[in-house]
Amino acid sequence: MQHRYIPMTDEDRQAMLDTIGVSSSNDLFEDIPEAVRFTGELNVKPAKSEYDLMKEMTGLAEQNSHSQSHTSFLGAGVYQHYIPSIVDHVISRSEFYTAYTPYQPEISQGELQAIFEFQTMICEMTGMEVANSSMYDGGTALAEAVNLSAGQTKKKKVIVSKAIHPESLDVIYTYAKGFNLDIVEIDHHNGLTDLDQLKSELDDETASVVMQYPNFFGQIEPLADIQEIVNDQPKTMMIVSSNPLALGYLTPPGEFGADIVVGDAQVFGIPTQFGGPHCGYFATTKKLMRKVPGRLVGQTTDEEGRRGFVLTLQAREQHIRRDKATSNICSNQALNALASSVAMTALGKQGVREMAELNMKKARYAKKAFEKAGFETLYDGSFFNEFIVKLDRPVHELNEALLDEGFIGGYDLGRDNDQLANHMLVAVTEVRSKEEIDQFVAKVGELNG
Repeated sequence: MQHRYIPMTDEDRQAMLDTIGVSSSNDLFEDIPEAVRFTGELNVKPAKSEYDLMKEMTGLAEQNSHSQSHTSFLGAGVYQHYIPSIVDHVISRSEFYTAYTPYQPEISQGELQAIFEFQTMICEMTGMEVANSSMYDGGTALAEAVNLSAGQTKKKKVIVSKAIHPESLDVIYTYAKGFNLDIVEIDHHNGLTDLDQLKSELDDETASVVMQYPNFFGQIEPLADIQEIVNDQPKTMMIVSSNPLALGYLTPPGEFGADIVVGDAQVFGIPTQFGGPHCGYFATTKKLMRKVPGRLVGQTTDEEGRRGFVLTLQAREQHIRRDKATSNICSNQALNALASSVAMTALGKQGVREMAELNMKKARYAKKAFEKAGFETLYDGSFFNEFIVKLDRPVHELNEALLDEGFIGGYDLGRDNDQLANHMLVAVTEVRSKEEIDQFVAKVGELNG
């Protein structure tokens, strides 16, 4: 068997102790008072061989229900999409998956170029001028955008649509607390942000307006109308959180005049993997380039005229002027950004568009199938790949029953909104077949009563 980890021998341990001049490993903890040291035996199982350990861990893993063992219709921010096989091949190369951060450009050209390509493709997707090298996830990227808008405009009021992801809204509140921002929530009507309420709340003290496109319910917000309203306050910024796969078909937010576009690149090359890790993106205009959290990679030439890549911009106050910092982000999700870059490259511009179209067509087929089966679906506006089905029983109960039948059901909207109890948010992506959709609709109908 190939051993991926070889522990030290007793001789190795003693040699290290002799080198540093101590007689035992216990001497390394002499600064800790004996009264608080743990002296008993840890309550752990006896050590096993690598083979037996792998067998036990595999058995535990197989107890999980996942998208390979069950047919999944769960979305709500984390989606099962087609991942080209080349993605795992590239990100499994040791020079990528062991890299930490490319501070030394002379030995990090591959890593830097990969990040540069990620930035370029995000700009093309969003219609923006500048993108950073990635962020932790879509929710934190959105909260960073809110804080940037407050710092840029010197205003404390931020208007947020309730049709954004509820977890992202929670993250916004957490980030806003330190800056004493006033978060004003706008209701939604028929699945879309209430524009009349937006007009009434917008004033010259508003730093930004936050929308999601498509929104949490899968509906496509009218960004042109929203931007027209925001333009009444010239200093107010428009922030859009967007699924980048949807932008393969929809008009990008940049063309509607958005100031900041953020989102999660999980839809490209990153498995669902229990909700993380992800890869947030952050794109904006050149005007705000020096306010972008994190880092940017740029292209240059060396003294011999050869193309090269370097870290061109970091908000240095994160490191040396922390009292003036607007962000604590100084790293990025380089490996996941690489996975997204490889996936987008493998799919190509036409492939991404076809993938987005498949999501839309299959979701519409599923919605009509539910309606034909006698279910009520909410909202009649344009949507991407998610829609809402009204049920006769609690969603969590139905989902437990569906799990026994080999299905992972949709998201329980009653978790976040009492008015949407017994309503399921169903996601249909390009990997779902007609047969799977028909079987799911039939099984939900059978278990709904």
